[in-house]
Amino acid sequence: MRYAICFTPAASAPLSHVAANWLGRNVFSGEMVEPLAIRGLGIHEIAFHTAMPRRYGFHGVLKAPFRLSADVTEAQLLRDLMRFCGSQTPFSIRRLEVARTGGFYSLVPSLPCEHVHYLASAIVQQFDHYRAPLSEADIERSDPDGLSAAQFANLHRWGCPYVMDEFRFHMPLTGPVGHADMPRIEYALRGVFDPVLTEPVKVSNVALLIEEGNGGPFRVHSLHPMGKVSARRSQEAVLA
Repeated sequence: MRYAICFTPAASAPLSHVAANWLGRNVFSGEMVEPLAIRGLGIHEIAFHTAMPRRYGFHGVLKAPFRLSADVTEAQLLRDLMRFCGSQTPFSIRRLEVARTGGFYSLVPSLPCEHVHYLASAIVQQFDHYRAPLSEADIERSDPDGLSAAQFANLHRWGCPYVMDEFRFHMPLTGPVGHADMPRIEYALRGVFDPVLTEPVKVSNVALLIEEGNGGPFRVHSLHPMGKVSARRSQEAVLA
């Protein structure tokens, strides 16, 4: 069983609803969702391209999946994550957009967001002692020969190559897409997601995701609100 610390919008958010329909699975309930009917893309084609992100659910990773160290417990992780989130100030990502990240498509900030970079770096450092050491098989799966020197150092220090200066926040929407299919997939993704990407995305919760079994899908175990309780209540009163 593995855990991951991530951002995902609230279950009721329009973006969460659209993402669940695109991926075919709800990351909160773990239930499969009726796929979207998209002109120019068959249901089986969508299922193929979304197979990888469907397993992980709609999320932006802040701390990559890890197994718990032998000397800590899930209850301790939950307690410390709640305390940590209470010390963080909510913020907004001004705008997300569909973009190609390597051979994949994801939602990424349209402009650099220092707040999410800081949050991810702080979580990686604060919760590293909860992470069990990587096995040799884990290291091999990370393709160490294909990593830069900085990424290789991150892998051995933090258990993931893509942290600190190598971190790029993204919310995966597809697995690898062949070059010939990219124009159709990108056009479809923009048609699906652009209508719900017109407003800033509020980052006011951090999600703990849990892997169901060994190698199974991930789902949201718990959402942890950011900010002090008194500050959150004051903000709610203003919005009421």
